[in-house]
Amino acid sequence: MFLLYKKDSVIYTTESNSDLEIIEENIENEKIITVRVNSDIELINAYIDIDFKFDKKCNLFFNGYQSWTDSFELNNNKVEKNINKGLLRRKVCQSYGLNAYGDSTFYHYSRNKLHGYDLFYSKGNKSCFIYSKNHKNAYLIIEYYKNKFIRLVSDVVGKKLHAGESFKVFDYKLFNNYYQGLESFNKDFVRNGERIFGYSSWYNHYQNINEDIILSCLDGMDSRFNLFQIDDGYETKVGDWLSVDQKKFPNGLKPIVDKIHAKGLKAGIWVAPFAGETDSNLFKEHSDLFIKKNGNPVKCGCNWGGFYSLDLTKDEAKEYVRKSLNYFKDLGFDFFKLDFVYGASIIVPDGYTRAEWQQYTYNFLREILSDKLILGCGANLFNSYENFDYLRVGPDVSLKFDDVPYMRLLHRERNSTKNTVQNTVYRSLFDKHLFLNDSDVFLLRDNNIELSNEQKLALITINSLFSSVLMTSDNISCYDDEKKEILAEALNLFKNAKNVQFRKENEIIYISYEMDNTKKNIAYDTTRGVLNGR
Repeated sequence: MFLLYKKDSVIYTTESNSDLEIIEENIENEKIITVRVNSDIELINAYIDIDFKFDKKCNLFFNGYQSWTDSFELNNNKVEKNINKGLLRRKVCQSYGLNAYGDSTFYHYSRNKLHGYDLFYSKGNKSCFIYSKNHKNAYLIIEYYKNKFIRLVSDVVGKKLHAGESFKVFDYKLFNNYYQGLESFNKDFVRNGERIFGYSSWYNHYQNINEDIILSCLDGMDSRFNLFQIDDGYETKVGDWLSVDQKKFPNGLKPIVDKIHAKGLKAGIWVAPFAGETDSNLFKEHSDLFIKKNGNPVKCGCNWGGFYSLDLTKDEAKEYVRKSLNYFKDLGFDFFKLDFVYGASIIVPDGYTRAEWQQYTYNFLREILSDKLILGCGANLFNSYENFDYLRVGPDVSLKFDDVPYMRLLHRERNSTKNTVQNTVYRSLFDKHLFLNDSDVFLLRDNNIELSNEQKLALITINSLFSSVLMTSDNISCYDDEKKEILAEALNLFKNAKNVQFRKENEIIYISYEMDNTKKNIAYDTTRGVLNGR
């Protein structure tokens, strides 16, 4: 292991390690490395190089930084999208906060390497499987230097240790066989829970909701559903969670919650608990509660004209989050979609690692909501384990297959049905292990959408096969007979498909599953977004 640390403003390596003791444990396929320090130090970097070379026939999976980050099986020829490349692109992204969604503010992208977080595998003539068990301390960044080696980097930057303290730098498992690694991962991480078939108001009405629209959509739900979720648009401004828009909801949200429960459904609410948009009273009147750099609030993204995240090192900020979530608990909501939660870690407090601080923020949310169901969104995957019941595993569905052209030049977390369908497939190994997977919505309606009928069919089919959360923003009471039949078939897949597997060749994902003791095969064209051989 190579370790870099700082003591009294001087940088040292493990070659001069009188300041620390390195304790290494090897238990079958697991390696644990802990440092015990004799002096006050600050960790800068730690990595281990492993001799691994993959040819062009190998498919390599790199898990992205957070929920929305594109996470596909790749080959050696792939170059990662670097939104910091080019002066104009970099300035645009920085100005609008487009660089804040992923890891480009702290990770150095390069044409010569591919990278991912906490889990990696390869399939082909040389398979392997690597995953971390150290997510509460430091992320494991898996870097592949093309045709050279794998570097396992522990994201320890900024961690401060005092004399006498110990810190686990690495704890990972490595297998030279994909299937052995997957079996081990499945045993180490187990998450059970109820599967969801639900409705969300977002991908049809977006923020343009009101009491009449919500109640009309609720009337369209039938007994097959178990969740009705009110999404963004009920509040006066994002961040002003205690201020429900009285023009839209003159009777407040409580009567709607009661009507949802009367239909036998769980009542869900969307909240971005750490976010405040520029025009919110929260931000205008309490900007001191938000994360700052050099005295200025740090933009966390371009949504709602720009937004910022609360600084959870401040007790008043934590109290506001607690008060807001308790408000919705008291209204009777059962299910909380907590969005943009990466924002609280956009800058990490002094002395913490990135993983430690995100673990703290997610623990804080779980502490407040106790036994309520939580769907995390915009969150790191491994920190979500044991904190969130469900997790979004891809970016938002777009009403055009790959969104508008200029967005394709931007961040890896952008809205894209093309990307989210692939994330649904490739991140399916996390389902029922780290959490229950949410693949985002399917959409079959004809209005307010530009997906083709074939793309809509592929979307609902793959969501049904690979997820534990099946959601829509359609009012299904408006479906014609053909759409009703498609939905019924998808729900049958969702409930009864067994032994779902996939393999990738070029741009096609070949999918197999069993229904009624019969093996079925379909092929998904990732370029066109359609199914072949269904």
